[in-house]
Amino acid sequence: MYGKGVFYDPRLDDRAKFPVAARARFGHHKSFADDRITSKLAALHFYQLAIPAPVPPAASYDGAAAQRGKVVFEGKGRCATCHVPPLYTEPGWQMHTGAEIGIDDFQSQRSPDGRYRTTPLKGLFARKKGGFYHDGRFGDYAAVIDHYNGFLRFGLEDREKADLEEFLKSL
Repeated sequence: MYGKGVFYDPRLDDRAKFPVAARARFGHHKSFADDRITSKLAALHFYQLAIPAPVPPAASYDGAAAQRGKVVFEGKGRCATCHVPPLYTEPGWQMHTGAEIGIDDFQSQRSPDGRYRTTPLKGLFARKKGGFYHDGRFGDYAAVIDHYNGFLRFGLEDREKADLEEFLKSL
């Protein structure tokens, strides 16, 4: 759409991956004359980061099981390795290859980085319609837990998986 402002993303210079963008130099747009955008980006970014995640509905999860699930999340399940509390996402560069998370890289290879972003888990319940992951491949919490339990060989028992699911619902 090429708005009025400055946009720089050298990843779009990859002629093999993005031939049209590279040829047109879409990653190097400078429109200083009537820049109505650039000066507002810092405030917009601050606003986006300040929006609190939605809180799960009352009685939508088992509180006691969620507490046990938190122990699994931070311990045996090693979920907190990437979904670091209290943000429940990965601080810094939160990008992973498909191989690192046990899925194909079809969608990620279409992005400039060729990676998937670690999903923030706060307010996860609000995104469960349509499934989880970038393409909805996991229909519910249990499917995601089963995937990682198998791929990363956590060895979670059924009770631990159920408790972990309740913890995820509580975020």
